[in-house]
Amino acid sequence: MTRNRLTWTVLVALVWASMLSFGGVAAETVMLYPNIFDDPPASLDRAREFLVAGGPSDYFPPLGAAVVLTCLAAVVLTWRNPRLRWWIVGAAAVFVGCEFLFSVFFFWPRNEIMFVDPVGTHSPEYLRQVAAEFVAGHRVRLVGGAVTSALAFTALLRWARDTAPRT
Repeated sequence: MTRNRLTWTVLVALVWASMLSFGGVAAETVMLYPNIFDDPPASLDRAREFLVAGGPSDYFPPLGAAVVLTCLAAVVLTWRNPRLRWWIVGAAAVFVGCEFLFSVFFFWPRNEIMFVDPVGTHSPEYLRQVAAEFVAGHRVRLVGGAVTSALAFTALLRWARDTAPRT
């Protein structure tokens, strides 16, 4: 496979993975969150019962790893092209900051409180507070996914424009 073909493939994979991630977060926002966070703690208990066979924690970590790996590959493949390099580096930085690091330090502790700690460990008032914080912080993840997708797509369009045959 030529370097151009490999770069094209990696950029398409990056756009695909980042848009799947953003789309998943957006879908979660409108389909799951109204049910999960409607009336804590009762709605959190219903969510625990519903999300038994699978849930966001099964979907997003592998997809996030795919975004990070394709970002790394795209950075390596486009490093010599400054017109593309910073779009990819920007996409990687936004994704790692808004999706990974923010999740680790903000969402994971709240997920533990709401969905892992035994029922009855925390007061209803505290669970409502944690759920409200989670929903408010979710906007960072949603915007981060949108920005990551837009930056990756811009890089792909620039690559296509730069490598298209001239007429």
